[in-house]
Amino acid sequence: MRRLFILALLSCIVFSVKSQEFLSLDSCRALAIANNKDLMISNERINSAHYERKAAFTNYLPSLSATGAYMRNQKEFSLLNNDQKGALNHVGTTVNGSIQEFAQAIGTQFPDLQPLVSSLGNTVVDPLNGIGNSVVDAFRTDTRNVYAGALTLTQPLYMGGKIRAYNKITKYTEELAHQQHQTGLQEVILSTDQAYWQVVSLANKKKLAESYLKLLRKMDSDMEKMINEGVATKADGLSVRVKVNEAEMTLTKVEDGLSLSKMLLCQLCGLDLTTPITLLDESIEDIPVMKNNTAFDMDAVYSTRPEIRSLELGTQIYKQKVNVTRAEHLPTVALMGNYIVSNPSVFNGFENKFRGMWNVGVAVQIPIWNWGEGMYKVKAAKAEARIAEYQLNDAKEKIELQVNQSVFKVNEATKKLNMAQKNMEKANENLRYATLGFEEGVIPALNLLEAQTAWVSAQSDKIDAQIDVKLTEIYLQKSLGTLKSSPN
Repeated sequence: MRRLFILALLSCIVFSVKSQEFLSLDSCRALAIANNKDLMISNERINSAHYERKAAFTNYLPSLSATGAYMRNQKEFSLLNNDQKGALNHVGTTVNGSIQEFAQAIGTQFPDLQPLVSSLGNTVVDPLNGIGNSVVDAFRTDTRNVYAGALTLTQPLYMGGKIRAYNKITKYTEELAHQQHQTGLQEVILSTDQAYWQVVSLANKKKLAESYLKLLRKMDSDMEKMINEGVATKADGLSVRVKVNEAEMTLTKVEDGLSLSKMLLCQLCGLDLTTPITLLDESIEDIPVMKNNTAFDMDAVYSTRPEIRSLELGTQIYKQKVNVTRAEHLPTVALMGNYIVSNPSVFNGFENKFRGMWNVGVAVQIPIWNWGEGMYKVKAAKAEARIAEYQLNDAKEKIELQVNQSVFKVNEATKKLNMAQKNMEKANENLRYATLGFEEGVIPALNLLEAQTAWVSAQSDKIDAQIDVKLTEIYLQKSLGTLKSSPN
């Protein structure tokens, strides 16, 4: 039974250790990048732009298409009218009538020839009527059921430069998608770092609040003893209890803020909001800060900032759109080849057979007059290209201002940290003297409380200054375009 209890206890300990997430800044960045939906969308946009570029290249290549059609007509087309058909169907009868009239005419002069000619006319009726019927049948088109098909090969020869411009646009668009992904990546890293150091700050403030509350509770216990001994007043005891209540409330606020900050970090990292996480930097008593190099070259900044590169690509895209617009109003030349098949076919008279033929040729389209539409569209496209250039220049000016502001903030944060460290040293010394004086009974409790409050405030300011230095370093890296997925 005892062994089972120990085994269950060890299982619980192992499970609790495994369920606890220990995260570094590097792992938080990696989780945030892997689980960010906006970055997933931008990755798909990169894929889309990549395939668009491949599709644009196919415009250089010949295209092959097939077309088929079937049509049922109510009536067939007729090359002979009804009178012509009737005449051909009764051609023998008509000839016989003419022969009989001729027989009667010669019968008055040659009575012996009349029966011979009359019998000759009767003899040719059926054969000639048959021949007439054959001619009528030969002229039938039988076009009530019509089938047609065509296989077409088209090779562009000159499209006014549209194909080349469109290929350049898709190439720039793909690179633009990469730059926009990089911009989103830096935003995710910045948000993650802000949440990470916010948690570290509140974790240190929580430890500070806990130690301050512990100190006040000890002082409250000592004050009770001093009141019982008659060396302190109840007013002194009430002052200490008020401070204890304030410290408990402060600790509660810090704990709530820490819980919410960890939830925010979990959300950014793609973890469940209730996942218990512990940051590796939470246990650091004194957050290390390094001296930042604030020297920069604006040309290098312009080359590394994805926003500038995106605007440069946008400018190039609009310039190529001018070429596309101009190409729409230039002559186009294409080589075409077809194989056409139909039923009925007319290549050997009208036949109810599938027969076809091939043809090749060159198609040329030349715009002649459009009331200046092409000129107006080209001017509109040029205006959009100039807008993109103005936006690029404006962005460069704003980025230069942003970089200088980031440098000032870094220097300011460094100065604040130096001041906070000096204030901390003074607060430590003041608290030490106040504690010794209170223990010796030469300093009242109110002075000790003031010294303790000043020490807590100085320690809190020091934590804020250290976090501020960390954050301003990140802001500077982002403004310089050097913020990477790995903090090292």
